Amino acid sequence: MSFQPGPALGLALLALLYGRAVSVLGRRGYHVPVAQQAYWWAGWVLLSAAFLSPLDDWAQEALSAHMAQHVLMADIAVPLLMIGIRNPVLQFFLPRSILVPLAHRHRLRAGFRWLRRPMVAIPVYTVVLYAWHLGPTFTGALQNSFVHALQHQSFILLSALVWWPLIEPNHRRLPADLWKIPYIVGARLPTMFLGMAFIVAQSPFYASYYGTGTRGGGLSWSSDQQFGGAIMMVVDVITLMVVLSVVFWRAALADDAENAPVGEAGAQRELAGVEKELDVKPGAQVAHVRQ
Repeated sequence: MSFQPGPALGLALLALLYGRAVSVLGRRGYHVPVAQQAYWWAGWVLLSAAFLSPLDDWAQEALSAHMAQHVLMADIAVPLLMIGIRNPVLQFFLPRSILVPLAHRHRLRAGFRWLRRPMVAIPVYTVVLYAWHLGPTFTGALQNSFVHALQHQSFILLSALVWWPLIEPNHRRLPADLWKIPYIVGARLPTMFLGMAFIVAQSPFYASYYGTGTRGGGLSWSSDQQFGGAIMMVVDVITLMVVLSVVFWRAALADDAENAPVGEAGAQRELAGVEKELDVKPGAQVAHVRQ
């Protein structure tokens, strides 16, 4: 396994910034929930595995390993990191000396708000995703380390833009908006179609790099290609199921919070008034009313 100083330094910086934000908040009296920190560190470990584990070497020998690497970093690690950085951690993630100048760059902030709009984030991500999977750009990334790093960084950053409207890390709790259901479907369909293309294709993709013979793990080109597409499809299906379940669950909780407490409080006040008026014990009011 070859050591990559760039990703290693970036991962170390992410860990230091997160640890610093949690420490600062702790000194101010706010303790970041353990579950939230667990999401962050799970995402950080998976992102580290995508770059620094043997998977990075296997990606040079098999297309399926390369697809697994991309899915791991962009579709699994990124949303976990974003859940873990939810406010107020997000506000303290960058040091004040960096955050304040960025906050005063109004064009930068406006551009970021525009890019993370649902109707913008999905098309931009889709165009970049498909552009990187064209033959010349994909093999070019495999043959040039700088282009490869640019490919990975674009996947991570644009994936964060797509996940932002759904997770909304600038809120302390996930808002229960049902529009997020068609949004996540629209966000995952392009990758599902791409994965399906790998499965049904009758000719090898990127044969100039991976060849048409036996590949890493003893896979034929067709098995390798189909396995890579299947990885993408399975992750997309699981993602859809998880997001749909969470959004419906949060929506149900929000509905209960809006309606049930008011009704229960009113019922309790009415019950207390009846008991006081009839001068009965709490367990006997029903019989009294019937009499």
